[in-house]
Amino acid sequence: MNYDDLIILGISFGLGMLNGLQRQSEDDRIAGVRTFTLIAILGTLAGFLTRNLDNPYLVPFFGLAITAFLVMGNVIKLRKLDEAHIGQTTEVAALLMYAIGAYLVLGDRTIGVLMGGGMAILLYVKERLHGLIENLKAKELNAIMTFAGISLVVLPILPNETYGPFDVLNPYNIWLMVVLIVGISVVGYFIYKFVGTKVGIISNGILGGLISSTATTVSYSRKTKETADIGKMAAFIITAASAIALVRVLVEVSVVVPEKLGSLMTPILAEFVIMAGLCIGMFYLINKEQEQDEMPEPSNPAQFKSALVFGLLYALILLAVAFVKEEFGNNALYVVSIISGLTDVDAITLSLSQLMKKGSLEVESGWRLILLASLSNLLFKGIMAAVLGSRELTKWISITFGVSIAAGLLIMWLWPESWHFF
Repeated sequence: MNYDDLIILGISFGLGMLNGLQRQSEDDRIAGVRTFTLIAILGTLAGFLTRNLDNPYLVPFFGLAITAFLVMGNVIKLRKLDEAHIGQTTEVAALLMYAIGAYLVLGDRTIGVLMGGGMAILLYVKERLHGLIENLKAKELNAIMTFAGISLVVLPILPNETYGPFDVLNPYNIWLMVVLIVGISVVGYFIYKFVGTKVGIISNGILGGLISSTATTVSYSRKTKETADIGKMAAFIITAASAIALVRVLVEVSVVVPEKLGSLMTPILAEFVIMAGLCIGMFYLINKEQEQDEMPEPSNPAQFKSALVFGLLYALILLAVAFVKEEFGNNALYVVSIISGLTDVDAITLSLSQLMKKGSLEVESGWRLILLASLSNLLFKGIMAAVLGSRELTKWISITFGVSIAAGLLIMWLWPESWHFF
């Protein structure tokens, strides 16, 4: 007895029941738990017959038979019911269930299981998905389409080879980094949409760091001018967003150089822990009446113009880093990190990660340069908060950012080379 075939049959039975259970819970009159289970088993048996008899026509034959039964069921429903609901979800799901049953035998079992489970989840969230789409604003739909355009249309057609001086400008890799940064911001934005505009101040800080800590600094600094007594709360949110920005940096590093993440992440995590400690201290100093606040709605995080500007900035920093390294050595990269960090930490982080990936920059120098860029960005945001915000905000930001910058510089100076995870 082939126990592997029994396992496949059991998986097919389970996936059919799972999807049929969901359809029956929706009071679907075409197919429910029994029908979906039988369709999945029929697909698996068709796969067994195709494999054992070496006949490729059996799977499409039974597929056409199921299609005919589904058409017949719809015709009968239209004749018997005066106000029959016409839809294609169950019909398409039934055909896909048949195909998954066959694919479990003839294809990759893991992919088949993922497809069956994914279909069940998609069917379950159907109503919520419809509600979400109906509530999308024009700028949110634009963000989705822009992100789809830059990732699914532009990225695949770009050449994956290097051009220009220093052999560092790879159009595909540059645009892949654009997709990564825009993707992180889009995820943060839609988490914001999911949790709503009225969220706790901790959530405000986390989402602000995911979307843009700089934009969060500008928004809350301006709010302190309008409302005088929220300076401490705004300082907490800005500091929390800046701390989360360090997590964002680690995500970027893990995508480009995952094999060196263990050596890179420990000192950066230490800086994050210090900033998180400052946030915890501030949180308990904030008046309970100020614990809820409306987060300013962020702008479209996937504007094509912004993506293009980031791509150009990233390319320029790649060139600058390569030029400085070749002409002046690694020590001169500290100046580049400070200047680049003032405007964009993401670009310099990705540029330095690319150098470490190629082996032309040591990990010990790499994390110090990335951390220095983050500290430079903290200084820049602190100046913005002082210029745009109230005196109270300036006082608290001076404390939190001052301690964070001092701690970061000490970490760069004193951190032992042997302290890393793996």
